[in-house]
Amino acid sequence: MSAARLPHEKRPARLGDLTPGGRGIVRRVSGDPVVLRRLMELGFVPGTQVELVRCAPMGDPIEFRIRDTHFSIRRSEANRIDVDPV
Repeated sequence: MSAARLPHEKRPARLGDLTPGGRGIVRRVSGDPVVLRRLMELGFVPGTQVELVRCAPMGDPIEFRIRDTHFSIRRSEANRIDVDPV
């Protein structure tokens, strides 16, 4: 049974929702265990600050900066990561 969301509650921000230059603190990473593990190995772990650097012309992939390292991942993978915008 899924929990009902109250009208005043908004869905968590997704990493894929950020705009270039936007930053967020990783809150939660979800999804398939294999993808989850790979994202966490790249540095997408709760408490880490992430900055969206730029998007490809067609919107996919997306480049992020984590601790002075740049990574590009698919938008679908970025949408598995909940963030608190900074």
